[in-house]
Amino acid sequence: MSTRRAQQESVIARLDIRAGQPQVAHPMLVLVVDDEPDLCALIADALIDEGHQVTCVKDGAAALQAAAKTTYDLVLADVRLPHVDGVTLFRRLRTQSPGTDMILMTGAAAVADAVAVLKEGAFDYLTKPVRLDELGLQLARLASYRALHRDVAATRAQLADSASSRDRLVGHAPGMLELIKRMDSIAHSDAAVLITGESGTGKELVAHALHEEGERRDRAFVAVNCAAFPDTLIESELFGHERGAFTDARQQKRGLFETADGGTVFLDEIGEMVPGLQAKLLRFLEEKTFKRVGGSVDIQVDVRVISATNRNLRDEVKEGRFREDLFYRLNVLPITLPPLRDRADDISRLVSFYVDAYNTEFKKRVRGVAPDALTYLRGYAWPGNIRELRNAVERAMLLAEGETLQLEDFAVAAGGGARLDDKVALPEGGINLDDLERSLVVQALERTGWNQTKAATLLGLNRDQIRYRVEKFHLERVDKP
Repeated sequence: MSTRRAQQESVIARLDIRAGQPQVAHPMLVLVVDDEPDLCALIADALIDEGHQVTCVKDGAAALQAAAKTTYDLVLADVRLPHVDGVTLFRRLRTQSPGTDMILMTGAAAVADAVAVLKEGAFDYLTKPVRLDELGLQLARLASYRALHRDVAATRAQLADSASSRDRLVGHAPGMLELIKRMDSIAHSDAAVLITGESGTGKELVAHALHEEGERRDRAFVAVNCAAFPDTLIESELFGHERGAFTDARQQKRGLFETADGGTVFLDEIGEMVPGLQAKLLRFLEEKTFKRVGGSVDIQVDVRVISATNRNLRDEVKEGRFREDLFYRLNVLPITLPPLRDRADDISRLVSFYVDAYNTEFKKRVRGVAPDALTYLRGYAWPGNIRELRNAVERAMLLAEGETLQLEDFAVAAGGGARLDDKVALPEGGINLDDLERSLVVQALERTGWNQTKAATLLGLNRDQIRYRVEKFHLERVDKP
C-alpha cells in the first residue's frame, strides 16, 4: 500500500458511508473525476458497496469523453483538475448532458469557485478531505431529488404536448409581430435558416415552430448543440462513423444527419464549430452528401438545416474564425430575435403564460401578480432574457404563500441579493469554513423566520441543500412558540 493511500485511508476509509445514513433506494451511474487515483479508488469502493455503478477518470477532458458515451446520474469531480477544470467541466456538462447532476470536491483555496458553480445549478459541494458519511447523505438526498424531478419532468412533457411551439411564442411587441410574420413566410421553405439573438431569447423554440409549421412536421426534429461536444467527437455525432474509424469505434454508428433524414436538423451555437468541421458542413450543404468518419461511401440525405448563434457571425468572418462561404450558405433566410429588454410590453403576457403553466405543474392557484411586482419585472433589464424570466416566475411560484405573487417573491429570483462576484473579506488569521457556512445558514434562517425555502433562496440554494445543512450543523430553532 502506498504512503498516500495509507494517509487517505486514515482520513477517509474509517468513516463509514452507512453510518447513520439512509440507504440509497435507487442505484446511480456515477463518474468520479480526480487526478489522485488512490482517492478515486477509495470513493469508488465505498459507492460500489452501496450498489452504485462507478467509473473513474483522472481529468476533465476524459470526463467529457466519458459523458459523451454514457449518461451519468452524477459526476463527482474535484474543482482543480488538469486540462479541463471542475468549473469548466460543470458548464460543459450542463449543456452536453443536462440530466446529469454534479457534486464538486474542493479544498479551502477553491471554495469560492465551488460556491459560484453551486449557484449556477450544481447539486452541492464537499470540502476535502472528503468525509464518506457526508457523501452518503448527499447521495441519499440526490436520489430523492432526482425522483421528484422525474415526476416534474413528466408533468412538463404533458404541458409541452398540449401547446405547440408556436403557441409558446407569446407577445405582441413590434419585434415579435415582425418575427411571427417572418416565420409564416418561410416555414414551408426548405432553405437554410440562421436564427440570431442573445442567449435565452428562444432560438430553439423558434426552430421547433418552423419545423412544426413546415412540410416536414411529421418527420424527425434533431437538435445539436455544437458547443456541447469535444472537437474530436462532434464530427462523429453529426456524420456517424464506421467500425474501427478510431480507438473506441467498436461498431458502425449512424450520425444525426442520417437519423433526421426527411426532417430538420437544428445546429445550435453554430459559431462554436471548429474550422475543419465547417468545411465538411459546407460540402454537405452544397452536395447533400457526406461520408461517415472512416468511410469511403457517399451517403445522401434530405434534411432542412436551421442554425442559431448568439455571436455576430459577420464579425467572426472578418476575424477569420468562421468561413464566409459557410455563413452565406447558412444565412439564406435570416431571423433575428429581439432581447426581452426591448419587449417590456410583453412581460405581463409572458408572466401570465408562465403562471398558468406552473399553476398546472405545481397544483397551485396563483391568480396574478401584485402591481408593484409587475412594475419591478417590467423595469428589470433581464440579461438572461426569456429564460431568466421563466426561471424567476417558477421560483416565485414555489415561494409564494398566497394567491398573488408579491414583490418579495421575485426580489432574489430576478437579480436581488448578493452578486456572484461579490468578495468576502478574509480575516488575517484565516477562517474555519464550517463555522462560516454555519453562520450564513443561521443568519438566513433567522432573517426568514426559519422558513427553509426562503432561507435557501437567500443563499442561492435549493430546499434539499438547505435541509442538508440544517442536518449537518444540527440546527434547531430555539425560540419556537
